[in-house]
Amino acid sequence: MRAAASLGMAAVLLACNCVYADVRPTVIELYTAEGCSSCPPAEALLGNIANRTDVIALALHVDYWDGDGWADKYALRVATQRQNQYARALHRSGVATPQFLIDGVRDIEGTNRDAILAAAKEAPDGVPIELSIADARLRVALGGAADTERCDVLLFAYQPRAVSKIYRGENKGRTLEEFNVVRAVLKLDDWNGQAKSLEVPLAKLPPDATRLAVVVQRAGPGLIVGAAQIARP
Repeated sequence: MRAAASLGMAAVLLACNCVYADVRPTVIELYTAEGCSSCPPAEALLGNIANRTDVIALALHVDYWDGDGWADKYALRVATQRQNQYARALHRSGVATPQFLIDGVRDIEGTNRDAILAAAKEAPDGVPIELSIADARLRVALGGAADTERCDVLLFAYQPRAVSKIYRGENKGRTLEEFNVVRAVLKLDDWNGQAKSLEVPLAKLPPDATRLAVVVQRAGPGLIVGAAQIARP
C-alpha cells in the first residue's frame, strides 16, 4: 500500500513542486529528575531504546524536584516549561515524573514498558531533514511539504550517557545511570512548509552534548512532523 501511495503522489509532487514525507524516527521524550525515586526504571527503559536509529530518545530533566533535597545538575527550566505546555495541550490537570511523550501528541506513564517499546517500533512519515556538520557548524536542510500549519524548528543537544552519585533526596545513596540527557534546547526558526537551510555554530552548544537532534513540531506544542539526529565530532 505504501508503494502504491508513493506512485500516486508523484503527479501531485510534480504539479505543486513540493517534496513530501520521508520515514522519520519516532521522537520519545522522557520527563524525569534525579530527585524522583520513580524515575530510575524509566531512565533504564529509555536506555534500552536510546541507540536505535529509528528512535530519537530524549531525557529532559525538570527542575521542580530541586527543592526536595537534591538539586539535579541536568535540570533545565525549559524542560519544565515544555512539560507544562504539553499538560495544557493534552488537557492534563498537572505534571508528574516520570512521563513519556510520543511524537508530541501522546503521553505514557513511565512505568508502562510495553507501550513505550511498542511506540519505539512505529515508523511515522515526516518532513525531509538533512543534517551535516562542517566548519564547526551544524547545517540543517529542511525539505518542503504541503503542511502549512506553523511549526517550530527545535534543536536538542544531548549527552548520550551520564553517571551520577546522589547524596540527598529520594534517591539518596544511589548511583544513577542516565541516557540521552538533554543539555540545551534551542528554537532555530519557524517552518510553514517551505524548504529552507539553517546553520548553528557548535560553540553555542554545551561541549558535553555530543549528539544533536532537530525536530520540526507544530506550535502548541503539537504533532512532531519531522526529526533527524547526528553525532557531533
